[in-house]
Amino acid sequence: MNESIIAACDGASKGNPGPAAWAWVVADAEGRPQRWEAGPLGTATNNVAELTALRELLKSTDPAVPVEVRMDSQYAMNAVTKWLPGWKRNGWKTSAGKPVANRELVVGIDALLGGRSVSFRYVPAHQVNGDPLNALADQAASEVAVSQQPAGTAHGSAGLPVPAPARSTKGRTPGAGTEGAASRPSATIRAKFSGRCHCGKPYAAKDMIAKNPKGWGHPECRTAVA
Repeated sequence: MNESIIAACDGASKGNPGPAAWAWVVADAEGRPQRWEAGPLGTATNNVAELTALRELLKSTDPAVPVEVRMDSQYAMNAVTKWLPGWKRNGWKTSAGKPVANRELVVGIDALLGGRSVSFRYVPAHQVNGDPLNALADQAASEVAVSQQPAGTAHGSAGLPVPAPARSTKGRTPGAGTEGAASRPSATIRAKFSGRCHCGKPYAAKDMIAKNPKGWGHPECRTAVA
């Protein structure tokens, strides 16, 4: 019997909708990352990014090998594990009689799930001591959403994405408007609220941001002259 694998997938949208990307990470049965990939989506919603990440993960893995998929999107997971049978019975209408959102993606995932062993595990995002594979997929999707350039082992990327450390809310910098702010000015953290960098471009809630001389903004702008 083929050995099982563990994988994580995630999507990101900078603005929801906004610049978006998908990502997945595949590990061996012990959870050691083996390969990863992330791709741009142009402008899309978080839900589209999350579903695309799952579809791309399933397309990239051998259907004969059992896989455990770890996700932090309850919407994407529920869509294909709970709501899908009812949608199909109702002619792709929700219980409220409305057309199912993102139907094309859901149909594609349904076809990829057929005849293979796939289990799903929900993992909360951005947690201290959280799931490391999910953190890798989250970081990869976030970076590619900004760059809009594909990345991963198949594209010659060296090493794995480096997730920003999750931090507790204790010791938060007053008035920073961020989640888990660190005391170091150069720390990279996740924004609790949307805002605007001194470069003039906005950032969205949960985007990675860093302290700069003018306040908070994109990590790449922290040392730039305003």
